[in-house]
Amino acid sequence: MLKINEIFYSIQGETTYAGNPTVFVRLTACNLRCTYCDTKYSYYEGEMRELDKVLEEINSHKAPYVCVTGGEPLLQKEVHTLMRTLCDHGYKVSLETSGSKSVEHVDPRVKIILDVKTPDSGAADSFLMDNIRFSTPSTEYKFVICSEKDFEWSEEFCRQHKLFEKFVVLYSPSYGQVSERWLAEKILQKNSSARLQLQLHKYIWSSETRGV
Repeated sequence: MLKINEIFYSIQGETTYAGNPTVFVRLTACNLRCTYCDTKYSYYEGEMRELDKVLEEINSHKAPYVCVTGGEPLLQKEVHTLMRTLCDHGYKVSLETSGSKSVEHVDPRVKIILDVKTPDSGAADSFLMDNIRFSTPSTEYKFVICSEKDFEWSEEFCRQHKLFEKFVVLYSPSYGQVSERWLAEKILQKNSSARLQLQLHKYIWSSETRGV
């Protein structure tokens, strides 16, 4: 059984999978309270569903990509069974996680997106450092940048842990806090190896539509 907040079919707006039609499985509950969170409804809302029923709904959309997200999906142990089963069925699976929970036992076929929380996120120091060791070659690191301080902190974090040398690193402007152009200019000025990431879905759908 999994507590599911929602399952929906949309365009992937982030990561190197951006632009692909994707089935999103949003699990209920989160152990963090980030200042910029746009899915607060996932903290508590949801219903218990059998794994077979979840797979049935995913299959109905006939999309090759599935994104498991939250909330924090790794709070639910059965998520590992879900991801492993999806991989066994040939889906391209990605996992969006804050990095505050261990990814050690995530199926190696899953693309892990580790969202490292910056100082202005409201969840600083929540990242489990062992997750760097558990990362696979396909793991991507995401930093939501809220300020100049966040940018400098992220650059130092990436250099200190040699993330630029080993992984795709994504910098995303915190929606409504810093502009896309400002962040693009910072990346160029600092000769950063990070990749600018815009939340594509927020440019496609109206403000009334729930984001990913």
